[in-house]
Amino acid sequence: MSGVACVWVEAFAAAAAERAEPALREQPMAVVTGAPPATRIVEVNATARERSVRAGIPEAEAVARCPELIRRPTSPTSVDAARRALLDACYGVSPRLEDVAPGLVYIDLAGLGRLIGSGAAVADRLQRAARAVGLPARVGVAGTRAAARIAARAGLGVVPAGDEARALAPVPISALEWSEEIVTALARWGVATLGELAALPRSGLAARLGAAGLAAHDLARGAEDRAPWRSWTPPPFWEEAQELDWELHELAPLMNVLGRVVERLTARLSAAHLVADALEVRLALTGGAHHARTLVLACPMDAPRPLLTLLEHDLAARPPVGPVTAVSVQATAIPRRAVAGTLGRMAPPAERDLATVLARLVTLVGTDAVGAVALADSHRPDAFVAARLETETAPVSDEVAGDSVLALRRLRPRRRVSVAVDAERRPVIVGGALAHEARVLGCAGPWRVSGEWWDADAWGRDEWDVALSDGAVCRLARDLRSDVWYLDGVYD
Repeated sequence: MSGVACVWVEAFAAAAAERAEPALREQPMAVVTGAPPATRIVEVNATARERSVRAGIPEAEAVARCPELIRRPTSPTSVDAARRALLDACYGVSPRLEDVAPGLVYIDLAGLGRLIGSGAAVADRLQRAARAVGLPARVGVAGTRAAARIAARAGLGVVPAGDEARALAPVPISALEWSEEIVTALARWGVATLGELAALPRSGLAARLGAAGLAAHDLARGAEDRAPWRSWTPPPFWEEAQELDWELHELAPLMNVLGRVVERLTARLSAAHLVADALEVRLALTGGAHHARTLVLACPMDAPRPLLTLLEHDLAARPPVGPVTAVSVQATAIPRRAVAGTLGRMAPPAERDLATVLARLVTLVGTDAVGAVALADSHRPDAFVAARLETETAPVSDEVAGDSVLALRRLRPRRRVSVAVDAERRPVIVGGALAHEARVLGCAGPWRVSGEWWDADAWGRDEWDVALSDGAVCRLARDLRSDVWYLDGVYD
């Protein structure tokens, strides 16, 4: 399959405001700019358009037409975040994108046929991906970028490659945006559809309208693209931000705002098949100061609730020093790795359950003390360090999985025992932590291990594996510095 898909979001500034405040979707809302009393409407949502509110009119006229109209000031931060969210959603479908304008993205369909299916299946996938990040998008598929753009705006869906001119002919001129010169000329000539515009002589359009006329003629025909493809490259970090209309002095309302920001960020990561490896929170404070915190996650995740819990406990322990006026959350993203299961083995825990447990552990012991256990570069028993938790499970060999293998169950904490030895310092009777004294029927050892002789924490011990008269097989350890015996483990 070849061709181009166009993803278009109508009234993008209004859609960005609705993405930041989802409750606005059910109410008439307009984005305004300028200083009173000269404020004007920039864009409106679908509910406001049904009430005859249009972009470009004064705010006072808009309120007169729709008294319940909700106004929001233009927010470059929200528009920029929504623009990146749309690109992230499309990037989860195809890595070859072209970022044309806010709310307008082209996707190269080459190679997607085997992965997704027909052009209609690709369009459906793109629509669902855009909806997942909070943006209502229309998708058009055609052989050229111009035809795909018209198909998206006019709701044509899939236009067969090579048949663009016939499919676009019924589309009215008013469905597209034109310069004032083109609109005036076409209205004077009585041209109402793209088919009528495509039927005009090309030489006449060039003589009367110049390059703009030729570009309009090419657009009406859905002609081949002459401009080079400018591929979009995803950023090394992913960020969501929100400006506030008022100052926040307490943690509870701040967490409400952070909750919406984190939900939008994790939706973008999920759409692009990524997970967050670290989070950086930046709070703008009154007076120009900033409060910044970085959280390195014990397990990469994209679940919003555990991430929000981590942020809440971190901010409660280290609150900002002043009122908050803006919020920004940035994620260091890594690819999500699929882990194949193994027949006959227990499935690993769900990621959301693991994330919830990690969030609770961080609350109890702190971020630095949560992770996976990794062996340290030392011969000292129980020497380990905390490492980043990996969700992959290591394969189990047949030998380890067999029933004939003897496993040592280490006892932590170790139990102190009394041991009687013979003339060769070999254990013969064990008592103390056991229910009764037991004779040693057989033993192997000693295995002497020691280390860090250069430090005050130097250590040394002898280890013995012993078979006792009560049937137990266990491991004993003798501390060489204190001459104390311990029951270190039991063989199962």
